[in-house]
Amino acid sequence: MAQVIAVAQQKGGAGKTMLATQLGVALGMTRRVGLLDIDPQGSLGAWARLRAANPKARADLAVGSVSGWRLANTLDAMRRDCDLLVIDTPPVLDSDARRAIRGADLVLVPLNPSPPDLWAAEGTLTLAAEERRPVALVFNRAPAASKLRRRLEAEIAARRLRLIDEALGNRAAYANSFAEGLGVAETGPSTLAGTEIAALATRLASILE
Repeated sequence: MAQVIAVAQQKGGAGKTMLATQLGVALGMTRRVGLLDIDPQGSLGAWARLRAANPKARADLAVGSVSGWRLANTLDAMRRDCDLLVIDTPPVLDSDARRAIRGADLVLVPLNPSPPDLWAAEGTLTLAAEERRPVALVFNRAPAASKLRRRLEAEIAARRLRLIDEALGNRAAYANSFAEGLGVAETGPSTLAGTEIAALATRLASILE
């Protein structure tokens, strides 16, 4: 039965879908990974259609899109067929988001290192606490170092929230690979972006062990 990572964040622009696809590809280089899109915007589904037509796609991925009453059955089916399932959740805390978080082994919250992103995560953090699900925050599109980033790190630590050390920088390689239906683990594994996503994937796999 697959373990489940639910990528959740209410604030737009945090890179939720980008993170889900890049992680799915990186993890899918060594195991069977499912990517499930339950966000009505359907960005992951559009990426999957590009991927299906790209012969450079190498990671072992099964991609699905579902919402509403079919979600529970689809979740169960994909968990049976995969080693790991990554869910791109909607940016609102609706019933689908609650189902995904309830079934997750880890709720992963991407945020730019800025106060509005942390504020926007409050609803997700509250829902995960209600469902007694473990949560990890990860900086996305982050500068290598800044006063604001250090301030956010201190605030997160003071609240005893888990912040993953491995962060993703603001790199064009992520968007460029996404535009081809691929991930940087396929287009440039030895680049800075490829190294970052590999390190994050390794850390998440160790958390789930």
